[in-house]
Amino acid sequence: MTEKLTDYKYQTDIIIRFSDIDARGHVNNAVYLTYFEVARFNYWRDVARWNLKEIGIVIGRSEINYLKPVTIDDVLVCYVRVIRIGNSSFDVMHVLTKVTDKGHEICTTCKTTCISYDYTSNRSVPIPKEGRQNMIDYDEPRLILNTN
Repeated sequence: MTEKLTDYKYQTDIIIRFSDIDARGHVNNAVYLTYFEVARFNYWRDVARWNLKEIGIVIGRSEINYLKPVTIDDVLVCYVRVIRIGNSSFDVMHVLTKVTDKGHEICTTCKTTCISYDYTSNRSVPIPKEGRQNMIDYDEPRLILNTN
């Protein structure tokens, strides 16, 4: 999977905590899921303007590709975009980069399937129309495969 940062509009800073580091001085592999969760939440708030108090989102699947280690001294930025929208689920692509003198260096990529979820009825529900349209408008309709 080759990701081009030019395909992404949304980016958010990721803060490395001391507790994220393992005995070898690298960010522990399990922590990356938290980094991607922070980035997705920021995207939902800033772009989709999803009201999580009305309709929740649960994660159905995450696939991570570890490319380069991250250490406590790195400055991280995570790029996020929606790459597929279905009726009640959508796929989010994340690219975690470290900032270097030469620009942003890709360290890790992740694809996550998110499911629009009603906690009251404990079932998946259609993606709210406003959130759907906001994601499509922001991430460019040509980049999103609509599968209704």
